[in-house]
Amino acid sequence: MNEQQRAEPEVSRRASELTNDQGGFSSQEQEPPGWTGQMRPLPDHGEQTYVGHDRLRGLRALITGGDSGIGRAVAIAYAREGADVALSFLDAEREDAEDTAGIVEEAGRKAVLLPGDLTDHDTAAGLPERAAGALGGLDILVNNAGYQMARGGGIEEIDPDRLDRVLKTNLYALFWITRASVPLLGPGSSIINTTSIQAFEPSVPLLDYASTKAAINNFTVNLAAELGPRGIRVNAVAPGPIWTPLQPATQEGDHLEKFGGDTPLGRAGQPSEVAPAYVFLAAPAEASYVSGTVVGVTGGKPVF
Repeated sequence: MNEQQRAEPEVSRRASELTNDQGGFSSQEQEPPGWTGQMRPLPDHGEQTYVGHDRLRGLRALITGGDSGIGRAVAIAYAREGADVALSFLDAEREDAEDTAGIVEEAGRKAVLLPGDLTDHDTAAGLPERAAGALGGLDILVNNAGYQMARGGGIEEIDPDRLDRVLKTNLYALFWITRASVPLLGPGSSIINTTSIQAFEPSVPLLDYASTKAAINNFTVNLAAELGPRGIRVNAVAPGPIWTPLQPATQEGDHLEKFGGDTPLGRAGQPSEVAPAYVFLAAPAEASYVSGTVVGVTGGKPVF
């Protein structure tokens, strides 16, 4: 049994210990966008458990929403697999972003901080060139930034400002950033989008968010067909209920007590349990013939 195999049961054991007897967490709320340090318990991003094996040695990755949650876990995993990373984040999330960059640098890799609001076209469209300039090129794009707001009722509670923010963050920015990234990517490069179980099993309070995630699934398959002849692979990861700052910042506090308890595995997941899917999809050797697919990391909920 190698070192990575010994670490995997520890990841699952720790994730189970972090949840309550209903599979969720204590009631708590934050103001958006949410901060890691205010969460109880603190999420596990793989800081103590992820062991790399040079799967991404010498590659350069741009991760949007790379400051916390799934983005932080992916940044840690990529760095320990040998990649340099550029992290996109909101100015309000700088503290989390700097913490993530510190962990990346401890792994001996380069971390580039790229603050900015991706709902602004020029900021989003200029992001890949900034990342490539700082890293010396670009091999992996992880479209991970997202926004949801589940506080309130159904469609009658979705006002124009909320809809505009959800669509611009989850869809517009994804189009703008990907469009600007494609000329920078060569054969063997990879684009990985973050979709959600919400695309397959939507919740009523997340009508707008779930709609964008279903659209991202279509975007992924469509773009994979377009870029395949250029040797660029396009895939997506569909997380289930994962303990990230997005949850206390956008969900009703009491909802969190049972958050993830309805999955077949009976609990919410941790960011550290999602990151390996992004590593697999980015790895040129392991996923060289994988494109146009959605990998579910959902605790057992189906993604079809």
